[in-house]
Parts: sequence; structure tokens; C-alpha cells
Amino acid sequence: MKVRELGLPGVLEIVPDRFADERGFFSETFNAARFAAAGIEDAWVQDNHSLSRPANVLRGLHFQLRPFQQNKLVRVVSGAILDVVVDIRPTSPTFKQWIAEEISAEAWNQVFVPEGMAHGFLTLRPDTEIIYKVSAPYSPEYERAIRYDDPDLAIAWPLAGAAPVLSRKDAAAPFLRDLMDELRNL
Repeated sequence: MKVRELGLPGVLEIVPDRFADERGFFSETFNAARFAAAGIEDAWVQDNHSLSRPANVLRGLHFQLRPFQQNKLVRVVSGAILDVVVDIRPTSPTFKQWIAEEISAEAWNQVFVPEGMAHGFLTLRPDTEIIYKVSAPYSPEYERAIRYDDPDLAIAWPLAGAAPVLSRKDAAAPFLRDLMDELRNL
């Protein structure tokens, strides 16, 4: 397994080994001992599976407040996404900074997103499927979202002038500056 830091504290790209032959391939996409050796020692509590039919589906930027903050391990099993992680911890030296990493079924890479980060992705191809592990259960009461087009973040989504496909909830998400009181507890 290869592990690479992605420019924000704790955000990692992970590429599991894949063993292929004429039958196909085999890969351990998660191995507790190997992940612990890389500094990831989560007790995952939930696996989520998402399908986005069209390209340009934008989901996020999502996060949960304490006591339901989540670490996430995101991978793509079909298609490709631009995965975006934003540091939303007001006391962090990298506050408001973001990274973007393409994750695809072909590259077989994953991204680990630690607590204190907002997470979102844009599908780059039709029929993109994502599977991700989380370290805390989904909690609607503690869930929050930040607008994908927040000018204070200026995320470079590769939309080429097209409008993203958004949920009603994501389209109505507030700007980061409107969430500052809640972020102080991250």
C-alpha cells in the first residue's frame, strides 16, 4: 500500500496494492494493521455507497459537528471524481485551505479525510460510484454543509462553465463565514 500526504494535515492519498492476472484482480482496500501503521486507527462504524448518474454531480461540502465528527475513507469503484477537502478548523494554520485530488476506479486510489475538514466531490464521468467508510454515524442534527462556490474558499471546480447538479440541501448551504460560531467547537 502506498500512502502520500496531500498538503493538509492528516489528509492522505492511499493506493492499495492490486494483484492482477488473467482472471481479474484482488485488492485489500482496507486492512486495519496496515492502516494503523500509516497512522489511521479508526473503528469504522458505517460504509456508504453513492451512485451519481450524470457527470457534474457535486456533493458537498459536508461535515458533522461534535460529538459526531467523522473521519472518512473515500474510494471510487466506477468512474472518477474530483475529491475536495477543506480545513475548517478556525485555529488551524491551514484554515480555509483546500486540496483537490482526482480519485478513479482506474487509479485505484483512496483519500483519507480527517475530522475537522469539510468534504465534497464532483463526478467527472457518468455513472460514478463511490464507497466510503465513516468513523461516526450519520447525524442529521449535527450535519452541516458549506456552499461549493463560497468565494472565501475559491475552489477551482472543473465545470468549464457548466452548472453542477446539486441537491436542494447543497444548493441552499450557507457560506463558511456564516458557520463560524459553530466551527469554534471543531
